[in-house]
Amino acid sequence: MPITIFYAALLALFYLYLSLRIIGIRKEVRASIGDGGSSKLNRAIRVHANFSEYVPLALLLLYFLETQSANAIVVHFLAALLLIARIVHAYGVSQTNEKLKFRIFGMFSTVSVIGVCSIYLLLLSLGIG
Repeated sequence: MPITIFYAALLALFYLYLSLRIIGIRKEVRASIGDGGSSKLNRAIRVHANFSEYVPLALLLLYFLETQSANAIVVHFLAALLLIARIVHAYGVSQTNEKLKFRIFGMFSTVSVIGVCSIYLLLLSLGIG
C-alpha cells in the first residue's frame, strides 16, 4: 500500500472537516466574507489557512521520500507525525483560551517533518542516504 497516498487521504478528509467547520461558523455569525469581527471565525480561518500553507509541501516531500525507496517505517512515522501535528495544531489554535502547548507542538512537529524530509532527500540525492 502506498504510504503517502494513505496519509494524504486522511489529511484531505481533515481538510474537508476544517472547511465545513468554517462554513458552519460563517452561518452562525452571519459573515460571508472575512471574519465579521468574530474571534471564533478568525481562528477557524487561520487553522484552515495554516493547514493549506504547510501540508501540501510536507506531503510532496513525503511522496518524494517514498518514491526514492526511503525506509517505510521512517515514512510512516513522519506521515503519522504530520497528521497528529495538524490535528493538535487545529485543536490548539481553535480554542478561544488557547493553550500554547498544542500550537507549539503542532507547528514544531510540522516543521520537523518538513526539515527531516528535506535533509533526507538531500542526502539521497547526493548518494549519501
